[in-house]
Amino acid sequence: MTNSLKDTPRHQGLRNQLVQIIAKKGIKNEKVLKAMSKVPRHLFMDSALEIHAYEDKPFPIAADQTISQPYTVAFQTELLDVKPQAKILEIGTGSGYQTAVLMEMEALVYTVERQNELYKLSKLVLPKLGYKPRYMKFGDGYIGLEEYAPFDGIIVTAGAPLIPKPLLAQLKIGGKLVIPVGENIQIMTVLERVSEKEFTKKEYGEFRFVPLLKDKE
Repeated sequence: MTNSLKDTPRHQGLRNQLVQIIAKKGIKNEKVLKAMSKVPRHLFMDSALEIHAYEDKPFPIAADQTISQPYTVAFQTELLDVKPQAKILEIGTGSGYQTAVLMEMEALVYTVERQNELYKLSKLVLPKLGYKPRYMKFGDGYIGLEEYAPFDGIIVTAGAPLIPKPLLAQLKIGGKLVIPVGENIQIMTVLERVSEKEFTKKEYGEFRFVPLLKDKE
């Protein structure tokens, strides 16, 4: 993470260029694009990588994890179809960048991170930048946050070999779970709860994520 919390007009200009790139790649939701234009991605990365912050690429962060490619963040967020004041569960806080994008869209964010180093960093940096999630937890994302369920939407930012059943159980009827499913290469998958026991499933192409780890593996 960078130590300096400066966000300059130059950074804003680079963000606007990045937004144009992801729009050309097919992101159409204006609220997603607007949120991406506001979140200072360089402040969620190591200062040594600041020069690259507005490239449409993933980069390493602490605990052998990555900050997702901006297009991937935008794609997942668009699939989630976030409405203002929607109650969103994020599995994998990571750097906090996706959290901030959701909060720019006025979501009420509950977020879980199982890497203690990342949990501590994001818990520090998010409030400094004016982002205050409803709840942040260091723990196992596979089990979700039953005590705060049900959620309007759930977003998983790591590759899951299978779809965790507790997350499906914690969705509201009408709510969506956006999750990359698979071992080495993941298929972006959206499950929508249409009734107490029924879900629809749609798939949206291949992506690569770090693995979603269970418990304290």
